[in-house]
Amino acid sequence: MDNTYFIEYGRAAYMTGLPHRVRQPQRPGPHPTVVLIHGRHGNEDVTWVFSRTFPSDWLVVAPRAIEFDPETPQSGDGWSWLPAETKLWPHFDQFDGAVTALSDFTLALPDAYQADPQAIFYLGFSQGAAAAIATAAEHPDLVSGIAALVGFAPTLSSAMISQKPLQGLPIYMATGVRDNEVPLDVAQTSRDALLEAGADLEYNEYQSGHKLNSQGLRDLSAWWQARAAEIK
Repeated sequence: MDNTYFIEYGRAAYMTGLPHRVRQPQRPGPHPTVVLIHGRHGNEDVTWVFSRTFPSDWLVVAPRAIEFDPETPQSGDGWSWLPAETKLWPHFDQFDGAVTALSDFTLALPDAYQADPQAIFYLGFSQGAAAAIATAAEHPDLVSGIAALVGFAPTLSSAMISQKPLQGLPIYMATGVRDNEVPLDVAQTSRDALLEAGADLEYNEYQSGHKLNSQGLRDLSAWWQARAAEIK
């Protein structure tokens, strides 16, 4: 039975504030939950492939980003968490709109879908990884972990880093050494910033471009299994 739906109107859309795709477990809640956060030019469908890496009985929701992206290649239906004209490696403060939208979305999930507020995770791809990290840094009790795939961390001020906003937060970070979108040196700088901010970081470099290869998918699945073991 297909229990995956696209939600654009109605109660859940009103509560969460964003159109989204959702897969609801068959059993009663509260449910461990993963919020899939797509990257620039994406939409609620593009990160769904990663749903096979975490437990099949978890709640999965994939919101659409807040900014229509007219620069989407091939005139696709693309959206972004930042305005198109934003400079390439944005500062934390430039994610204010994304942080507000994602935090409001996340806070609505227990009422909308019986999400377990103590077991909500983010999976962010590319720009979506930066949006996930920015949201967690601003709201440190909101999420239980982040999978940051071929992405980067928003630039944090030294004062913010000194406050350790990500203290103890499990983060899996996957980087492609041949990535032309997020170069290796940018990813490594982000790695160092996450460690300074207190994250419990698992950092991996893969022989790939702007995607996760088969070894990365296996490592990501293992990371989710570890998270599942912690919440049982």
